[in-house]
Amino acid sequence: MQFAIRRRRRPPTVIMVPLIDILLALLMFMVATSTFKRQPAIRLTLPVSREAKASPAEPRTLTIQIDKAPPYFYLGKRAVSPKELEAALKAAALADPETAVAIRADRQAPWGEVVRAMDAVKAAGFRKPIAAFTRSPEK
Repeated sequence: MQFAIRRRRRPPTVIMVPLIDILLALLMFMVATSTFKRQPAIRLTLPVSREAKASPAEPRTLTIQIDKAPPYFYLGKRAVSPKELEAALKAAALADPETAVAIRADRQAPWGEVVRAMDAVKAAGFRKPIAAFTRSPEK
């Protein structure tokens, strides 16, 4: 027995304009907050030298190598601490202040460690400027 005739109901209409506004606001919020998430403070691009030499031209050269992981400093093949580096540089400068000093730093070495090595060379009293190893461009 059927007392009432069921009419088909129309589905409710969804107003799209407010939904689009909300989605755009959320999208702008996400873009604005995600761009500052992993942005480094300073971007450094290490230079490539066209005139790069295989080794310094000076016959008396003291080479400081700086690695990307601790221990950072190496004199020859021996790992040294920052204090040992300063003491060794002062001793070498007292023996011969005309010795040339070259720094060979890994591309991913912390810049602070490179600056620390340069400060130690200047404090030791070497007369010649510090040379830096570079790589020649790939051809």
